[in-house]
Amino acid sequence: MIAALLLLGALAYSAWVPELAVRSGLDPVRSYVSELAAADQPYGAVFRTADLVSGLLLLAGACWGLLRSRGRPWSVTGWLGLALFGAATAADSRLPLSCPPTVDAACAAREAAGLVPFSHEAHAVSSALAMAGALVAMLALTVAARRYGDRPLLARTGPALVVLALLSTVWTLAAITAFDAGHGTWGLGAGQRLQLLAVAVWLAVLARSEYTATHLGPARRHLAAAR
Repeated sequence: MIAALLLLGALAYSAWVPELAVRSGLDPVRSYVSELAAADQPYGAVFRTADLVSGLLLLAGACWGLLRSRGRPWSVTGWLGLALFGAATAADSRLPLSCPPTVDAACAAREAAGLVPFSHEAHAVSSALAMAGALVAMLALTVAARRYGDRPLLARTGPALVVLALLSTVWTLAAITAFDAGHGTWGLGAGQRLQLLAVAVWLAVLARSEYTATHLGPARRHLAAAR
């Protein structure tokens, strides 16, 4: 069950992937992914719903994982981070941008002048909390997999995905700083999409690892005992 929650959450979190097919008018290299869900965008409601579903699924999966963590410090920390990620992602969906500032000069001007709704500031906070939770979860649960040895797939592939997520986060933050200072976007959209892709793939790996540990692990132990 926990594997299904995590995998479905990862899929819903990746709803932005087919954005080119819906002709949103946003530039994937320059634009925030959040702009797809802006209140004035034609498919905004679809992307907001996907974020809400993803957040709730991941929150439920994290709570389940926390109950099964057996008090292991790295596991507890990781599942708490994932719970924060899920809750903040769900909150994000209820706090959409009113307009896309990277492609709408008037929107960017209103945002710089503080003339946009409060949801813009609240969205920035919830997005930051979501990514902080994701990074904590990725790091802590990957360390747990390597230390406790019961999730070999995550132990093998997790470190590379954590490094990719951290590097793309640095890129995204630098690009946001440049954009806010009026120095262009520095490929903000590309950096953020790479970041989100790393998180989604890691979630899929975690889901597979949880399935293996829950369903195949006991069978393997039983066979080993029988021998």
